[in-house]
Amino acid sequence: MIKIGMMIGERYEILEKIGTGGMSDVYKAKCHKLNRFVAVKVLKQEFSENANFVSKFRIEAQAAAGLMHPNIVNVYDVGEENDIYYIVMELVEGITLKKYIEKKARLSYKEAVSIAIQVSMGIEAAHNNHIIHRDIKPQNIIISKEGKVKVTDFGIAKAATSNTITSNVMGSVHYTSPEQARGGYSDEKSDIYSLGITMFEMLTGRVPFNGETTVAIAIKHIQEEIPSPKDFVPEIPAGVELIVLKCCQKSPDRRYQSMAELIDDLKQSLINPEDTFVVFNDPDEDAATRFISDNEMAQIKRQSERRDYMEETLRLKNDTEVIEEDEYPEEDYEDGYDPKMERITTILAVVAGLIICCVIIYFVGKITGIFGLGGDEKETPTTESTIVESEMVPMIKVSGMSVAEAQKQLRDLGLVTELSYVESEAYEQNIVISADITEGTSVKKGTTVTLTVSAGTEGREVPNVTGYSYEDAANQLAGQGFAVNKTESYSADVERGNVISQSPAGGKAPIGSVITVNVSLGQEDNKVRVPDLMGRPEDEAVAMLIEAGLAVTTGEVYSSEYELGEVCYQSYSYGSYVEPGTTVEIKVSLGAESVTYKYNASIEGPTLEEAPDYVPGTSVGVTIVADNGKVLLDTTTTTFPLAANHNGIPSPRGTITFTYTVTLPSTTTTDEAGATITIPGATESRTFTRAVEFVKE
Repeated sequence: MIKIGMMIGERYEILEKIGTGGMSDVYKAKCHKLNRFVAVKVLKQEFSENANFVSKFRIEAQAAAGLMHPNIVNVYDVGEENDIYYIVMELVEGITLKKYIEKKARLSYKEAVSIAIQVSMGIEAAHNNHIIHRDIKPQNIIISKEGKVKVTDFGIAKAATSNTITSNVMGSVHYTSPEQARGGYSDEKSDIYSLGITMFEMLTGRVPFNGETTVAIAIKHIQEEIPSPKDFVPEIPAGVELIVLKCCQKSPDRRYQSMAELIDDLKQSLINPEDTFVVFNDPDEDAATRFISDNEMAQIKRQSERRDYMEETLRLKNDTEVIEEDEYPEEDYEDGYDPKMERITTILAVVAGLIICCVIIYFVGKITGIFGLGGDEKETPTTESTIVESEMVPMIKVSGMSVAEAQKQLRDLGLVTELSYVESEAYEQNIVISADITEGTSVKKGTTVTLTVSAGTEGREVPNVTGYSYEDAANQLAGQGFAVNKTESYSADVERGNVISQSPAGGKAPIGSVITVNVSLGQEDNKVRVPDLMGRPEDEAVAMLIEAGLAVTTGEVYSSEYELGEVCYQSYSYGSYVEPGTTVEIKVSLGAESVTYKYNASIEGPTLEEAPDYVPGTSVGVTIVADNGKVLLDTTTTTFPLAANHNGIPSPRGTITFTYTVTLPSTTTTDEAGATITIPGATESRTFTRAVEFVKE
């Protein structure tokens, strides 16, 4: 019996119980040999006494222990001690996908597809090792605190199904394939069906089939067509909808034939979600949906009665979110006679024979020249200059561009940029002054272009942090008011964690500028290089990360440097090397933030300096116009001060224009008779302006 604090296998110290299931209990333990925390799954006593089950359990667990993949909860060890049978697994702290769906009600299609791709990669690794899960469901998928998606309980389901041992049957019947529901043979395509049901639940927040009994749900899997997820969530893209429907075809022959095919379509759905790129296999007679026969109905009921009897006898507890085992007994058909398989084998043998004959005929013809295959073959010339030409790009003009725009355009050409700042009165801050490669010059892709950028007139000296540890370098740069961008690369010369180089390498730069430091990873290993995502559309960036074997989370921020929908931030910079499966956070631009201003003031009347001939009480026209041309006020008054209260002004500055009239002095003259005539003074319009600053709201 397991007790807290006991040591099993002479290395695993049991620390606490973290979950229980129908077949086993799960404990957190510490491996003293490798000094790491692990999860130890211990079979319950009633199953430990079943020799047949223990044998199959050990075989399947040992097979699962051979799987090592970032999207699988890896099995480290299998053992037995004093009739305690246990499996040592990777400890993943997080929540199950089931709980995650319940927490969010339903997931966006991008998040659902991203999770499905990671799950598919884990399942694909298992299938490549001839291991079928047989119990794919949200309860057996864990999302770690770091955002990694992992599938658990590989190989264990088969041990359970082979011995008609069940637990929480209602939990898995919702995800079981039609062939499993019939008690028939199941293969890789059964996992694809269950994953399709899981995707349906992620997208809609519900399972496609429900019922009061397990038999009723199983019959629906066999007989009823799956509803479209768009029936429940109309905004689901057409491409994603078709992927789910193809996964959940009744006939295995009409589903995806491998996880690789499914992964390709899932990635395509992130790039072109509305395209109908999913190709359905042609249905045949065997693949058609059929009604369940009386014999099959009786078989399902008998199996259900056996399960109910076993559950009552063993008093199995309900599963927790940590682990749930398979619910459906599987009869051993692998050694039995299968007419369909025999036909397929015969066809394959005939095809193989034809291929061998064709190969023999080809080589005989090539040797004898019968088919003209022995003559001289002319190769299409591929000159070195052609290859070099395709790798060359012309340098563009970057002078006068913003740093962000210049870097984006050069990156699109396949060029790398470094920055060098200088103080300048002629150029505003962060405007490119020049480049070290002349416009029009042909250069190889991958060439580094050094951009000389204006630091304005208030630049600050950039400290040289080369050779420092990253922490010390970041502290120094931040202390001087600079932002720090970290990249990583392998180096045989610079100690791991120390700065190899920086850009800009020195000189002055504006306060708040980003200083990129390249940090050593030491000798090269099997880490994944983070792709360049900046300026790319969100869907393309997500697809690139998933293609690289990385996880992704997304957010949105305002950015004046990047267009709406473009990636403006990535948590790991381009060129960094990270562990496979690492979560990279990206932020997508919402465009420039809409900034507005307000003007709440009392406008004083014309002063003596502004209008020496202004007479108080004279009618004055007052107009306030923002710099963008928006008229805020246009009125006439004879009294000052004049109240002005305006909000939502799009510009930070404006102009107040005053217009008033003055009467010129009268003049006198004499007529022909010598009489004096007084001519009244004329009126003239006078105008002056005041600059005004608005306050940011």
